[in-house]
Amino acid sequence: MLSSLTEKFRHKIKTVEEIVSAVGRYPRTRKVILCHGVFDVVHPGHLRHLLYAKSKADILVASITADAHISKGHYRPHIPQELRALNLAAFEFVDYVLIDRNATPIENIRQIQPDFFAKGYEYTAVGLPPKTQEEVDTLRSYGGDVIFTPGDIVYSSSRLIDLAPPAIKLEKLLTFMDAGGVSFDSLRESLGKLEGLSVHVVGDTIVDSYTHAAMIGGQTKTPTMSVLYERRDDYIGGAAVVAEHLRAAGANVRFSTVLGNDGFKDFVLEGLARSGIECNALIDPTRPTTNKNAIVTGGYRLLKIDTLDNRSISDEIVQKLVASISARRHGAVVFSDFRHGIFNRRTIPRFNAAIPQGMFKVADSQVASRWGNITDFKDFDLITPNEREARFALGDQDSGIRPLASALYDAARCKTLILKLGERGVLTCSSADHESLDSFVVVDSFVDHVVDALGAGDALLAYATLAKLATESDAVATILGSIAAACECEVEGNIPVTPENVLKKIDAIERDANYNEQPTR
Repeated sequence: MLSSLTEKFRHKIKTVEEIVSAVGRYPRTRKVILCHGVFDVVHPGHLRHLLYAKSKADILVASITADAHISKGHYRPHIPQELRALNLAAFEFVDYVLIDRNATPIENIRQIQPDFFAKGYEYTAVGLPPKTQEEVDTLRSYGGDVIFTPGDIVYSSSRLIDLAPPAIKLEKLLTFMDAGGVSFDSLRESLGKLEGLSVHVVGDTIVDSYTHAAMIGGQTKTPTMSVLYERRDDYIGGAAVVAEHLRAAGANVRFSTVLGNDGFKDFVLEGLARSGIECNALIDPTRPTTNKNAIVTGGYRLLKIDTLDNRSISDEIVQKLVASISARRHGAVVFSDFRHGIFNRRTIPRFNAAIPQGMFKVADSQVASRWGNITDFKDFDLITPNEREARFALGDQDSGIRPLASALYDAARCKTLILKLGERGVLTCSSADHESLDSFVVVDSFVDHVVDALGAGDALLAYATLAKLATESDAVATILGSIAAACECEVEGNIPVTPENVLKKIDAIERDANYNEQPTR
């Protein structure tokens, strides 16, 4: 496995204090040269730059910018700092690698006091930029100097990355697992620990419908499409399918919701009963059970017809939900908010106050197209919004994904944030120290072929909640949640993800990691 290979190079990755201890103070007998950069993708220009630097000194220290300080594009860096450091450490001629916690290399230049600091020739093309001049001044303050490596190659990775982002999802996953002490066997063992956990889900029920039709043509006088009805498939969705995912994973689930007095009510209650979910359904005859009906033709969704009422639930129903939340202590409570009447500024404080002391608190707020905000759920143990919802909550269209996650984490005062990035995977933030080297983790999507992305976030929410509850590990919660989301994307409609589905996907990932050898289990 990749982890066994990387152990050969990990010893080169040092803190600044360790490097100072190893190379000694300036002036020294053996010359030291420092190279600094992002090194998101190492290409021949980087190699030439590093080789030239090594030729000018006895010891080559390669310093990389930490993930938290990279702002070139919303999703940079594509390669996380740990893997970027290992890439450089694998070069025999690189003596030490440093992950720089600072926004610029100035502080580490001051501490290490290298004899030389290597810069690419590109930095002299139009005169020294102010930041480069500051580096020169710092070096010369103690007797060091800058060496500009010759050549006409631009040493930045950005131009290459702009052509095509690197496809290294497996390498990123294995590096993350290795750093967190997670193995494929421990993932399987964690999956077995989900059985029997107790969860109370509170939220909006949705019936997701697919009306399949064949294209006939259009009217000649008006721009009206004509389709031939084939069939309609109804699926339990919204917070109700979160409950079904939890139950399919082995949890004991209580579900509190509000339904209309109609045929969809019966469809939902019968389905939840078959799944073995204890349902506390409050019937409101003044509103319909929420239904979202997609008209599908030739694999494309032409139109979606929603039947719903988004007005706030009555005080009487609020009180009944408060009583349901406070009545029993479960391992976790999940607030699944689709902003169809249950959750709003009036009700959320009352629901939060009703949660029994010591329960693991989780919230997901899928409200980007309506007036709602994930930060209304403050001081929760886990929140799982997507990028659009995060930007909606903060009114932030422009920040990179890491600053965005930092701001949302702080605003919500949560303990763990799993930010869903769609086809890009997820970013997990679990520390208020956003400058720390392990503050963020990005795990790419495990989807092999997208059939229907509807409900992927619900599967992630369910499995991440149970994994965190069972293991207290953000790494395990992130990976199992992401795998469950991938399983849901590979089928049409809301189909509850089972541990067997997840195990099959774990086996496939491990085969890829072991170069297509069969898992050992």
